Amino acid sequence: QVQLVESGGGLVQPGGSLRLSCVASGGTSSIYDMGWYRQAPGKQRELVAHITSNSRTKYADSVKGRFTISRDNAKNTVWLQMNSLKPDDTAVYYCNARSQITGNDYWGQGTQITVSS
Repeated sequence: QVQLVESGGGLVQPGGSLRLSCVASGGTSSIYDMGWYRQAPGKQRELVAHITSNSRTKYADSVKGRFTISRDNAKNTVWLQMNSLKPDDTAVYYCNARSQITGNDYWGQGTQITVSS
């Protein structure tokens, strides 16, 4: 069983930056693909960024060029660097791990990001 703990959320002004961290425990991080999802009020959860175990990445069109996902398997940690934040980025952000072996999904508890002046 994998446990994921996110940190780094908060309130930021438009144009600002935040860095989210997700620390995984209870599994071997190198066999998990990792991702960040977000869910705004009244909307479905959506993929923000994804990184495979060998660090191939993909991003939602809405965050390309502004957000960067990275990982360190030795530290069991994945990060999401968010720059040029917009009010539309306001949401609860969730860390996700998907086992390459079983396909099982694991989720963190979520962290709130609010972009507002």
